[in-house]
Amino acid sequence: MECNLYAVRTTANREDQVMDFVVSNSKRKKLEVYGVVRPHGMRGYIFVEAGSRSDAEQAAFGVPYARGVLPNNIEYKEVEHMLEQVKHEINIQKHDIVEIISGSFKREQAKVTRIDRQKEEVVVELLESAVPIPITMKMDAVKVIRRDSAEPETEEADESDETETFSAAPKI
Repeated sequence: MECNLYAVRTTANREDQVMDFVVSNSKRKKLEVYGVVRPHGMRGYIFVEAGSRSDAEQAAFGVPYARGVLPNNIEYKEVEHMLEQVKHEINIQKHDIVEIISGSFKREQAKVTRIDRQKEEVVVELLESAVPIPITMKMDAVKVIRRDSAEPETEEADESDETETFSAAPKI
């Protein structure tokens, strides 16, 4: 089994959609496509690992936002630094504001309410939602946009309100 790596040009910011279509086409047409990768930080391209150039082209044929397969094979060493899987600690804290980067709520912003590091899951509440509904997601399905620095101030304000309430109680 010989595997070759091919680059497929895509419309910028449509890489995920092209990947989904390529995977779907390859399964439906029973093509020898072994993997499809979208390297982070590289816009406008995805990589298809396939048995032959023909299989890669057939998988990308007729796919919206796919602009074609580049003429030359890609050497693994050229893209190794983008594809290497590295296990690193994800720095997510309670009350962080995150953007959901995969799933049904993709591109939505949410607030982290709970973290389960053993299961690598976070519970978030969508910011734009009228009613806060907790949603459990994998940690790698979200990225931190900002730390909610206003949160500790709010908690301090709540504590000072409680202090005033207690100090007002004996006067009555």
